[in-house]
Amino acid sequence: MPRVKGGTVTRRRRKRVLKLAKGYRGAKHIQFKVAKDQVMKSGLYAFRDRRNRKGEFRRLWIARINAAARMNGLSYSKLMHGLKEAGIDMNRKMLADLAVNDADAFKNLAEEAKKAL
Repeated sequence: MPRVKGGTVTRRRRKRVLKLAKGYRGAKHIQFKVAKDQVMKSGLYAFRDRRNRKGEFRRLWIARINAAARMNGLSYSKLMHGLKEAGIDMNRKMLADLAVNDADAFKNLAEEAKKAL
């Protein structure tokens, strides 16, 4: 019985991995063995960082809200507590957008939060 060789299946698999490794530095975009490990690791990084990105954006929004709140004489935590007491339910993404693009609207929200405290 003849031995089984990889043939087209193996070539297709290797080409797929090397295509994913395009742009990598050194042997990682040329040699299959090295490229395979790096593609696997890259996939893990991508999976992890899709989740981490959400936390990074939340931190950015909080920093922007805090800066705008302090311009209006409040701390971040006091502002958020005041908004909750006033019954204003607005997420951090929208608050950060107002803080950057519409200072007057943010000022009104800050005043409402101050009244509720």
